[in-house]
Amino acid sequence: MRPDTTLANLWQLAQLPGDSLATVTLTGADPVLPSSFAVGTAAQASIAAGALAAVELAHTRGQRRQRVSVDMTHAALECSGWFALDGKTPNVWDAFSGLYRTADGWVRVHANFAHHRDGALRLLGLTPGVATRADAESALRQWRAADFEQATADAGLVAAACRSFDEWDAHPQAAALADLPLIRWRRIGDAPPLPLPPLRDDERPLTGVRVLDLTRILAGPVCGRMLAAYGADVMLVNSPHLPNIESIADTSRGKRSAHVDLRSESGRRDLQQLLAGSHVFVQGYRPGGLAALGFGPDEAARLRPGIVYVSLSAYGDVGPWGQRRGFDSLVQTATGFNRAEADALERSTGAAAGSADPKALPMQILDFATGHLMAFATAVALRRQAIEGGSWHVMLSLAQTAAWLRSLGRIEDGFAVSKPDMAPFIETVDSGFGRLSALTHSARFERTRARWTRPSMPPGSHPPNW
Repeated sequence: MRPDTTLANLWQLAQLPGDSLATVTLTGADPVLPSSFAVGTAAQASIAAGALAAVELAHTRGQRRQRVSVDMTHAALECSGWFALDGKTPNVWDAFSGLYRTADGWVRVHANFAHHRDGALRLLGLTPGVATRADAESALRQWRAADFEQATADAGLVAAACRSFDEWDAHPQAAALADLPLIRWRRIGDAPPLPLPPLRDDERPLTGVRVLDLTRILAGPVCGRMLAAYGADVMLVNSPHLPNIESIADTSRGKRSAHVDLRSESGRRDLQQLLAGSHVFVQGYRPGGLAALGFGPDEAARLRPGIVYVSLSAYGDVGPWGQRRGFDSLVQTATGFNRAEADALERSTGAAAGSADPKALPMQILDFATGHLMAFATAVALRRQAIEGGSWHVMLSLAQTAAWLRSLGRIEDGFAVSKPDMAPFIETVDSGFGRLSALTHSARFERTRARWTRPSMPPGSHPPNW
């Protein structure tokens, strides 16, 4: 599917004015990274949608519309998530993360958090701190892939059996999601329209918007980072008891970063006070997780009428996997992409069918595209609130983004290209983590340059108040 058509379809899904599509310029074409999937189109269209929706929201605040342009190569490289600290590129994968052969196929294990890694090793009968990757490989050959996937889920851990598209399409979770749109906007409470303050033409489109960012891995933090680039005041709220991944140095650009312990009464009071002064609440906890602590969408709408509440999940909030944890790499594996990518590589090289190991997409595009779509959906909901009133719940999942990516079609000779040079798109700035080199934002605005005015800082660097 062409990028402009992809963007137009997102615009139609959001019921936004069609004439504003004339103000966007999209350059480049797939393939830009080696893949049989339209990962460049997914990157470009999701970023363009978020940028253009921010402009449309600003227009409701009295700002003249401005042109937006997005180059596909820049967008795809931005979605690669590359960064370096003090000149060194961190290894973002744990030694035990990755694909393993099983008795009947393959399974992917996510071990970037120590409790997930150690739990999986114990499930295999191995001792954390002693076992080697070779030990895990040997142990997993005794398991059937689907059995290990289920056993980890039962234990609150994370793994995914490698499926083909046909196998995923026959799965009950795929059936549960089949009739759902890519993004859902649901009015969850009454509130008068709460128009944001008027904007001057030289102010960034989301200036004055306050966002609470209760997310930790990639998709949610990417959403908050995009909103911050467009002028929103974003506060990343972390639990002092939960770990983070090293990418937080990159995805925290432009944000404040506070600690709030929701297990304590004082922490819940802090979040209530923050919520009272917020326009947007973004969360990536497992479905139902925050509701159990008093901060689900309905509770948030009662505490702060007019809130835009954005929920991210791995596999959706319905169906047999509606409560299941997951990450981009696992959703790629479970929903058929790793097998399909390997099959396409075999065809392109003339290798025997079934000879290639499952192959990941060239970047975690489900995370990045979902993050940008979350920012898009946030701007849409803020616009609806300003015009129609109400409190709004926005729902997205990595699995639904996977279905959307699949719908964009396949790329002939996608493996004939190599990764482009990133150097023209890298900026180096000071941060609370060290000297940070990372990709600049690929959406270009006619008048108000997207930028991060706050350096990324470690969790707890700022007080939990606006």
